[in-house]
Amino acid sequence: MQYSMEKLSGNKIKISFTAPASAFEDAVQKAYIKTRGRYQIQGFRKGKAPRKLIERMYGGNIFHDDALEILFPDAYVDAVEKEELHPVDSPKVDVEPIEKGQEVKFSCEVLVYPEIKLGDYRGIEITRTLHTVTREELDARLKQEQKQMARSVEITDRAAKDGDEVNLDYSGSVDGVKFDGGTAERQKLVIGSKSFIPGFEEQLIGMNIGEEKDITVTFPAEYNAEELKDKDAVFHVKINAISHEELPELDDEFAADVSEFETLKEYTDDLKKKLQEAADEQATSQAKQAMIRKVVESAEIDIPDPMVEDKLNDQLREMDWRMRKQGLDIKKYRELTGQTEAQMRDMYRSEARDNLKTELVIAEIVKTENIDANPEKLDDILREYAEAMGKTLEDLKKELNENQLHYFQDRVKTNAALDLLWDSAVVKDEKETKEPAKKADTPKRTAVKKPAVKYAKDGK
Repeated sequence: MQYSMEKLSGNKIKISFTAPASAFEDAVQKAYIKTRGRYQIQGFRKGKAPRKLIERMYGGNIFHDDALEILFPDAYVDAVEKEELHPVDSPKVDVEPIEKGQEVKFSCEVLVYPEIKLGDYRGIEITRTLHTVTREELDARLKQEQKQMARSVEITDRAAKDGDEVNLDYSGSVDGVKFDGGTAERQKLVIGSKSFIPGFEEQLIGMNIGEEKDITVTFPAEYNAEELKDKDAVFHVKINAISHEELPELDDEFAADVSEFETLKEYTDDLKKKLQEAADEQATSQAKQAMIRKVVESAEIDIPDPMVEDKLNDQLREMDWRMRKQGLDIKKYRELTGQTEAQMRDMYRSEARDNLKTELVIAEIVKTENIDANPEKLDDILREYAEAMGKTLEDLKKELNENQLHYFQDRVKTNAALDLLWDSAVVKDEKETKEPAKKADTPKRTAVKKPAVKYAKDGK
């Protein structure tokens, strides 16, 4: 069967086919044999009526649609393979009027894998903003270490004060009527943690063990229970016990307890070094993401909508999987947020398009640079995965099918492409400058999530 191909746009192809009359006649005969059981003709058992009789009763074109369904798939696949096309959706078929004894012409339009025109991707100029760890940050980290080593001390000789943990019973009511969730026994609460309704915790200060009293509070207007918003409530509370968190002294003994160092200075110096290394790694990671955005933005690519929808489906499935691990699912999430499925898809479609464009551009760089999967790097990734699964590298390799192996190979190639981009980049380092303090009425900006390509290992 003859065919010709015409490019309609960047990623839309039209393939026109011409089937000889004899080929179409053979297809019609096959269609008759395949479908004759559908037709009941008086005087003939079902499926035994002659083709010409069926055509006379139902029309001469009765088998044409089925004949085209026989002809088209093989012709289409043959053309796609010969032209090395990569369709991303189902073809839309159009048939010219069919005349008996004449060749049959039909065509299809199909969206194919987009052409990608790379911009500059070597020698990208990028700025890496380096942050110097401050004394305040170091002290905050030491404070965290202190809290991890803290011990709870029971208080028996004084009243509760800010920062204490109290064990209490409480029973709340509005207009004398108790409400759901307003009663508890032996509840633990750190005064000053702002875990309870505003004004509740402050009124516990000064209470002694065994003491009872009524606390009056007002539910905030944004409270999650509609029936309690802006309502005054009375809680009858009783203090059962008081304890306080006692932090260890920051001294050499503390350093020896939490690290391999014998002195606080050695421990502090090492901690500062590690904090600085982490800050430098974060600065490098941010610079790499900025570099990738520049590379992607400079590329020209017209992504077909079906590819975007497929990517969006993948992202939503992954979101659903993560939610299920936390005891939720995407349907329940939509109910809680009041979103329809269409609204959620609209919300994440732009992100899906950006992420897909990034993946396609990196894949094109892999292709352009003839990057292959380094066997040692592949083993490194497989070994890490195998260890997470409690398996050996050898066992995992035996279990992987071809598609799974290609997935890991693609990860290695992607890493290599990102290494190439970073190694060739022109990186200018600059020290971070502190932003001036914002005025109290300055509105906060909403962070915009940018597409990111992550390395498969070490976040390089």
